[in-house]
Amino acid sequence: MSAEPQKASSPARRPGHLKLGYMYWANGTHPAGWRYPGAAYEGAFDAEHITRLAQIAEEAKFDFFFFGDRLATGLGYEFTNTSVLARIEPFTAASYIATRTSHIGIVVTANPTYYEPFNLARLVASLDHVTHGRASWNVVTGADGRAAQNYSRPEHGDPNYRYDRADEFIGIVRGLWDSWEDDAFIRNKETGEFVDGSKIHPLDHVGKTFSVKGPLNVARSPQGQPVLLHAGTSDRSREFGAREADVIFAAAATIENGIAYSQDIRRRAAAYGRAPEAVSILPGLTPIVGETLEQAREIYDELNALILLDDDIRFGGKGASFWDLSVSRPEVRGEASEMGTRNLGALSQRIGVDVTAIDPDSPITAELAERFNPTGRYLLAITESRTGRSIGADRPATLRDLLYNHIVGGHIVVGGPIEIADYLEAWFNAGASDGFNIQSAFVFDQFLKFNSLVLPELRRRGLFRDEYEGKTLRDHLGLERPRSRWAA
Repeated sequence: MSAEPQKASSPARRPGHLKLGYMYWANGTHPAGWRYPGAAYEGAFDAEHITRLAQIAEEAKFDFFFFGDRLATGLGYEFTNTSVLARIEPFTAASYIATRTSHIGIVVTANPTYYEPFNLARLVASLDHVTHGRASWNVVTGADGRAAQNYSRPEHGDPNYRYDRADEFIGIVRGLWDSWEDDAFIRNKETGEFVDGSKIHPLDHVGKTFSVKGPLNVARSPQGQPVLLHAGTSDRSREFGAREADVIFAAAATIENGIAYSQDIRRRAAAYGRAPEAVSILPGLTPIVGETLEQAREIYDELNALILLDDDIRFGGKGASFWDLSVSRPEVRGEASEMGTRNLGALSQRIGVDVTAIDPDSPITAELAERFNPTGRYLLAITESRTGRSIGADRPATLRDLLYNHIVGGHIVVGGPIEIADYLEAWFNAGASDGFNIQSAFVFDQFLKFNSLVLPELRRRGLFRDEYEGKTLRDHLGLERPRSRWAA
């Protein structure tokens, strides 16, 4: 669900400053963002396009630049997020932008279900060397179940299997990263001694799923243990993140949910002997930024007007809907597509009231709204916060507004620099987050507006850095470099 701007109950200033990551979406996160006038839409495989975004993030002093990933695709993504339909492989892109940046952390996504521990340990450790200590691995276990068909596997496996595998996988990777002690290399030309063999340690792991002897054939990396990032809301995911992650990519969409999630993660982390500050919780957020609140709302309305709705706005199933596509384009038959759900029939199911016979552009009456279920009332609330339109107001909310907000998911805030800074500060001060993974509705304009309008306001409030305070990602996040498990 999408977010409704809320402020913390206490105005107390929390010590420290926001941590900010930038999540790379080649075409932005809004389903029609690529169609917006002036928006980039051809850069998914263009090294200069990706590099420019990373350099913009570094110039703004973001903590990290985040590559997501999927191991399968489908035409349904054409209607939800074109950035997901086809995307560049993260390690390749990360290695390239490492040579064009100097400070910003670089996060790569890799699913342990489809890797071997030795291979992935080597890839991430090598990336940490190439970046001089700026690498991070985003550990995912879920995503698209169709990936199994691309890896000669009969099935994706249930969540418990995938987390059992990931638990063993992480232990092996961490052990391999510590294979070489920091001072294992002697490199003495006079004596001919190159390494101290007593400081190179085989792993000799034999477990339920893996057998890995080791040692890794990569020296201990600049960060010792590269930063680990994780996302998820299930109980197993929370437990995994609390035990292993340095950063958690959270999905809370309201400040209350954010507080509850953060408290739960910190309680679980404490059970593993970890300090509260050892885990940074960063929800994803798409700010729609304008010079003023009114301008930002205009941008949001213009974006939504570009969304493809079903030709039959009442029931779908006609015109350019999924059901016709499944006949004219057999390759999409059977896929979970958004087309066919972009109509008043789908909205009716969600809000609990049949509105298929009502003009979508007529104002929603108070009598109709009283019949809405909680989801319908929530859509009304976020419609008001994003557009300023509400029931009985001079700018009344319509069913078309609700339909757009039913389609446009995610954590979104619409505003000028003051409103967006207020929103971020409220979450931070309330303990609902330690910062955010910023995403752009479309690029490049929205990212540049966030940096030129919102960041100065955050800096004025002392909520974000002016300069980097170190060279590694661990430095940016305030994390110590861990000692090797073999160190005396």
